[in-house]
Amino acid sequence: MSDERDTETPTPHRSGFVTFVGRPNVGKSTLTNALVGEKIAITSEKPQTTRRAIRGIVNRPDGQLVIVDTPGIHRPRTLLGERLNDLVGQVLGDVDVIGFCVPATEKVGPGDKRIAASLDGYPRAKKIAIVTKVDIAERDEITERLMEVDSLREDWAAVIPLSALTRVQLDVLADEVLSLMPEGPSLYGDDIVTDESTEDRIAEMIREAALEGVRDELPHSIAVVVDDISPREDSDLTDVHASIVVERDSQKAIIIGRKGARLREVGATARAGIEELLGTRVFLGLHVKVAKEWQRDPKQLGRLGF
Repeated sequence: MSDERDTETPTPHRSGFVTFVGRPNVGKSTLTNALVGEKIAITSEKPQTTRRAIRGIVNRPDGQLVIVDTPGIHRPRTLLGERLNDLVGQVLGDVDVIGFCVPATEKVGPGDKRIAASLDGYPRAKKIAIVTKVDIAERDEITERLMEVDSLREDWAAVIPLSALTRVQLDVLADEVLSLMPEGPSLYGDDIVTDESTEDRIAEMIREAALEGVRDELPHSIAVVVDDISPREDSDLTDVHASIVVERDSQKAIIIGRKGARLREVGATARAGIEELLGTRVFLGLHVKVAKEWQRDPKQLGRLGF
């Protein structure tokens, strides 16, 4: 008589790309950081904080998720705005899963409906609806939001309420997204959390610090370029020099502040994150430069990496 033994089919290894879309400031970058377990995308209450397609890597026993954090989709008012929307379009055309985000605390509006409808243009990607920020919403609000979001499309693979800050339902989202990915090997090494360069991550930390507390019109005008990173000989100190670029002299004055107080504050905030990233003490030299109307100038945009 043959010896029949129960053999479990091994779980297939899956890997692929996912992106989160939605209006600006619905929690996409916070969600990306929470899933990766490390801060790779800057966050701010200011719209259009994210300006590049930033990749974060989530390694799990049965697969790997590559998260592409994108700018919020918005009605562009400048050439920069147009290029950011184009960037989102390129990413959506390439990913395996699209997560559509709506905050639990805000009713679904025309902007949400427009973005949800625009996902028709990306038939290849599977779609998940995500209701974010449930930690600061009432139960009735969450229920209402889930019903509103569910009615936006008929092809949601799942509708998931969660909180990136308190990590409620975060594993549920990761499991669901991974289950929708194609079978295949990891795309990055297990020890990699992002493919962002060190220079780009430092520039973003400085821009995040500069965004805090500035007036509404100024955030869009701030760009940061890292000019040099060099370890000092015979010391554990690393010199980092960077330029904060704005569009007008009046904006330069705001960033510098009275007797340089604001710029010192920006430097102190950014330096803490940069030291953690580099693993050394850091001397951070910041200079503020004016590039007139750079958001509308193709040459200036090119120089600043857009």
